[in-house]
Amino acid sequence: MNEKQFYTELLGVKDPWHITMVTLDMQRKRVDIYIEHRPGIQFPCPICQTFCSVYDHTREREFRHLQTCQAATYLHVRVPRIQCPDHGVQQVVHGLAEENSSVTHELERHVLNLEQECSIAGTARLLELDWHTCWDIQERAVARGLARKPRQMPTRLGVDEKSIASGHKYETIVCDLDRGTVDHVADDRDQASLESYYRQFTEEQRAAVKAVAMDMWEPYIAATKAYLPHAGQKIVFDRFHVMRYVIDAVDTVRKQEHECLKRTGCRILTGTKYLWLWNRENIPRKRRSQFRDLRNQDLQTGRAWSIKEHLRHLWSYRTLGWMRKLFRSWYSWATHSRLAPIIKAARTLKAHLENILTYAIHPITNALSESLNGKIEKVKRLACGFRNRSHYGTAIYFHCGGLDLYPRRSSLPYQIIPA
Repeated sequence: MNEKQFYTELLGVKDPWHITMVTLDMQRKRVDIYIEHRPGIQFPCPICQTFCSVYDHTREREFRHLQTCQAATYLHVRVPRIQCPDHGVQQVVHGLAEENSSVTHELERHVLNLEQECSIAGTARLLELDWHTCWDIQERAVARGLARKPRQMPTRLGVDEKSIASGHKYETIVCDLDRGTVDHVADDRDQASLESYYRQFTEEQRAAVKAVAMDMWEPYIAATKAYLPHAGQKIVFDRFHVMRYVIDAVDTVRKQEHECLKRTGCRILTGTKYLWLWNRENIPRKRRSQFRDLRNQDLQTGRAWSIKEHLRHLWSYRTLGWMRKLFRSWYSWATHSRLAPIIKAARTLKAHLENILTYAIHPITNALSESLNGKIEKVKRLACGFRNRSHYGTAIYFHCGGLDLYPRRSSLPYQIIPA
């Protein structure tokens, strides 16, 4: 088997194409393969698919391919152009690579596999490619995936924000809670950010949404009520964000009490911050006896912790009536606790009570959104941060969008000109 036959089999070159020459430069570790089509062939017009004779060829194009025997491999092709009676001179779809790409489909797939495991810089270094080439491949893959994505709205949504950098710069992230993917990324976290997502869909599609999990951020609430029919029955305030209000209140009580005790020389609350923030079952075994002793003290922080733990039972109910009944008893306890931070948190929750209780109808949370946020944070650290919002959004779609990213290579159709 000579080198032409070897590369014909290796590359899957088929009629009407054939390899005319193979050159090997061992000093540069480079293989150049020259491919041509045989004469007397008609190719389809890329617009109307009518078979037409070859008019001329483009200048020779060079495509980087996968390495062979540790040598960089390049394919050289003069792409044919046809003369269509309806559309004039058109370049045929050659099927080796994406439009305006300098790498073959096979190398592009390999790059995409690597980019899912490491950074753009790492991929470029491993494959000896330019950083911009690797980034263009990722950007093209996301555009391809979004174009292939069905234009339909998930029935259960999660809405959250993610910081892009210091200085209160945020992105709005909309998640498909059923598929576990990011469905939309928008700049900032204002009302217009979420509305830009809703406006993509028809009224019928928006009406099909069953539930939306979010925190108690007013711009998100306003956008959802403006675009989703019966939004008041579909918004579910995330339980973890709800509990955060009370957990922060417990921590504020601890800080205030700790300051008061220190003035009397008592440091019993020193180093106990996370004991009060952890859920009961998450307290480390080695610190349970310490926590039990603290609970036996007549501490305001202990009362605040008990109030916080009691509220957690709210989400164990599956009926609206029982949830409302438990909240009433909890609210009475919280507002009579004489603990100002707890009272403030309780009143905040009561003001948003109806969409806390919708959990009984739609038992969803933003836990998945928070999980995706963690994955996004890893991507951000891997890239050493993003200064470009567009690049940040592309990276989120690439790693978390659940998109069909890979190019599809198809054989080039042809027909032989009759003699």
